[in-house]
Amino acid sequence: MTERIPCVREGCDHVILPATAAKTGGYCMPCKQEMEREAHQRYIEANRRDVDLYEGITDAVQILKIMYEPRTYDELIRYVPYKNSMEQVYLSLSTEQQHEMKQYAMELIRSDDEDTGKDILLYLVCYHDLPLTAENPELLEREIVYPGVLFKSASGDMRDHLLQRVNTDEENRNHILIMLAYIGDEVVVQHFWQWKQSPPDWASRLYVAPERYTLQAGWELTEEGQRRELFITPSYSLYETGESNVAGRERENLDGAPISLLVPSSTHCPWCSNPFISLMNLQVKHPALHSVYWKFSHLDVQTCLVCSSYSVVHMEMDATGNPIWSRYNVKPDGFDDIDVEEMSVDVLGIGSSTLEVGSLVGEGERAEGAREQEQRRLFHIASEPRQPFHGSEWAMEPSISQVGGHPGWVQDADYPVCPACSATMKAIGQLDGEMIQENGEGVYYMFACEPCQMTAVSYQQS
Repeated sequence: MTERIPCVREGCDHVILPATAAKTGGYCMPCKQEMEREAHQRYIEANRRDVDLYEGITDAVQILKIMYEPRTYDELIRYVPYKNSMEQVYLSLSTEQQHEMKQYAMELIRSDDEDTGKDILLYLVCYHDLPLTAENPELLEREIVYPGVLFKSASGDMRDHLLQRVNTDEENRNHILIMLAYIGDEVVVQHFWQWKQSPPDWASRLYVAPERYTLQAGWELTEEGQRRELFITPSYSLYETGESNVAGRERENLDGAPISLLVPSSTHCPWCSNPFISLMNLQVKHPALHSVYWKFSHLDVQTCLVCSSYSVVHMEMDATGNPIWSRYNVKPDGFDDIDVEEMSVDVLGIGSSTLEVGSLVGEGERAEGAREQEQRRLFHIASEPRQPFHGSEWAMEPSISQVGGHPGWVQDADYPVCPACSATMKAIGQLDGEMIQENGEGVYYMFACEPCQMTAVSYQQS
């Protein structure tokens, strides 16, 4: 048997055949390969160059086109990202630029880049409420029937065509019903009402009743057959300032007003013993809540972050407007078999606002509270509203944390029913899981029943 010799690399205890040593200069193959990788990495670092595709370009349309251009991977090139996000660039588009991007999207669709073209149209509809009335016939001809919001501003002729087609197109019937729900005019409402009273033959082949499809577009039928909206408007974006120690005068110059988010409560969940968290505490006089009837000065939406990921968690208001655990909450099946000691959500620090927290503590606690505020995360609510459907398509990766606006459902629309009065609760806001927890997923949805002064929180993730 040929005697093996040790690898010559310091610290390596491998032994190799003399023939291998002759090929590698005395190194074992793992060391040889690692040395080659290290040498290659040094070469890359020494020769890699930054490429700024946006240098000297100020036109928003051109910037977006560059963002959409496919790039061939080259390890010697490091592309410099644009200073603003795609969402911010879209929001900067003028009316003329919006139509230019719409034309570009249709060109991409006609050149078989359907996915990119559809994404562009979706941004334009959700961020700018740009109608696609002229484009809808071609989209339908090309079997682009999803997402249904693209047909929100369809013409009467397109609506009538879809009302006829829903009876015969079994393959696309689900999508057509959602498209009709987004159109949602009086004619559509009347048809959904008729389908509810006298289900058509094809209704038995659906997963849910025809009238349930309206929930995807954010409305439902009343007992009288009228349209009832299921989310409040306008929509205001929620965001973290990233400045936890800014001075008072600097805070005043930040865009939007401070808002209290993610503040832990002193009370605990009776199911899992984790502390309740106030997802949002907003003054009712804020414009975002102008359409909400609330008896108290603040709308405080508290929940258990753990349990609301398993079931809808309802909170009632006491005589002073403070949330308390609802007597209507029912544990989901199998919940008692879960090890609650291992369940927790590590919230990223303590959320707060410099204005509203002071109004929630007693006089004797203000000095201590002021010191604690300097270490708290600071959140703001945007000073200007945005389009109601801005955060409705979570997969577009918009800033989906918001008060008001159409929910960005990760799964199917799922508006909870008030356990006290059986009415469908209205969506009043949502928080992105990434805002709550490091590497967080999913979305927490907030709802309210105004007659019962009750809130609810649910959760969805992909």
